[in-house]
Amino acid sequence: MQQVTPPAPRRIETRCCVVGGGPAGMVLGLLLARAGVDVTVLEKHADFLRDFRGDTVHPSTLQAMHELGMLDDLLKLPHGEARQVEGQIGDHRFVLADFRRLTTRCKFIAFMPQWDFLNLIAAKASKYPEFRLAMRTAATGLLETEGRVAGVTAASPDGPLEIRADVVVACDGRYSTIRDAAGFVPQKFGAPMDVLWFRLSRREGDGTDPAGRFDAGRIFIMINRGDHWQCGYVIAKGSIAAIHARGLDAFRADVGRLAPILADRVNEIASFHDVSLLSVAVDRLPVWHRPGLLCIGDAAHAMSPVGGVGINLAVQDAIAAANILAEPLRERRVTEADLVRVQKRREFPARVTQRAQVAIQARVIGKVLSGDVALELPWPVRLLTKMPILRTIPAYLLGIGVRPEHVRTRDRH
Repeated sequence: MQQVTPPAPRRIETRCCVVGGGPAGMVLGLLLARAGVDVTVLEKHADFLRDFRGDTVHPSTLQAMHELGMLDDLLKLPHGEARQVEGQIGDHRFVLADFRRLTTRCKFIAFMPQWDFLNLIAAKASKYPEFRLAMRTAATGLLETEGRVAGVTAASPDGPLEIRADVVVACDGRYSTIRDAAGFVPQKFGAPMDVLWFRLSRREGDGTDPAGRFDAGRIFIMINRGDHWQCGYVIAKGSIAAIHARGLDAFRADVGRLAPILADRVNEIASFHDVSLLSVAVDRLPVWHRPGLLCIGDAAHAMSPVGGVGINLAVQDAIAAANILAEPLRERRVTEADLVRVQKRREFPARVTQRAQVAIQARVIGKVLSGDVALELPWPVRLLTKMPILRTIPAYLLGIGVRPEHVRTRDRH
């Protein structure tokens, strides 16, 4: 029997190969191309349309879009604007954060489907001749030369592919193929919860601001997506089997009790197939780099959904990486010391944010989910209620974050 010889992989040469077309990868690709660096972004899916992806665009990211001259185009897309974040513990409602006193260009969180944000970034980046976006192209491994990462192997619709690059940047998320191929093992910090995501229709009179409710054993989140609510039902880690065992009617009834305004539409959850499970993990790489390779975003530090800040940290990582690497990449003089600078710049914000998330998980979320907490307003929340001006502090931490980045690269076109 005659053996069939597999086709030789096609070969692409680029200065920077970015693996993953999420917020970190697409923003980095745009910034590098804008700075005159030849860049190839690999995205394994055919489009950016993924339901229940995070869709919060925080003031820090909106500020970056302003610095890039893209803010007006971004805000022309369908979106909601939250100028404050509300919460409810038992029967007590309160305002947790008020963004209206921030000094940024936009004093709100924008809520828009992430695919709209990514499509806009892709459209802007495609105007630069240095930018190449390869859809339906999945990185499968690393190419190495003399102990240095020299590119990636990939599977594409046209067959196997080799992308040779001066630097590979892994932006492929918390289950990063590139991170695993490099032998990087993240330190895990644990999480007491998982999140069930689903959607219910939104009606006039429902309100617009995002809200969260804490009840004994349950936490419920509502995010305005225009014509529907993106709902998050937070459950104890590993308890999904028990939820299924109780049955769909019991689940619907729980949703109706936690969000009374939605009680008349819970039958829109036709089956548990309409409910997506997000397994929450918080982890961080001790080292984000090796010669020729850098990890950023969730590939370097997977965030908890607490605060919804993961996307914005990823974008901040991308801005910092572009600020530091654009000139060395353009001049083909990148060293590992440059990659070290990126980690040094971004590790501190990741550490501080994760430390706060883990503390909230342990001291609040874990206790609420176990029922081991009195449903009374904690003293910091009571203080925010008595002194509304203090709501700017959580607004800054949520909306701007630790060590915000600004676009330093210049447009060379």
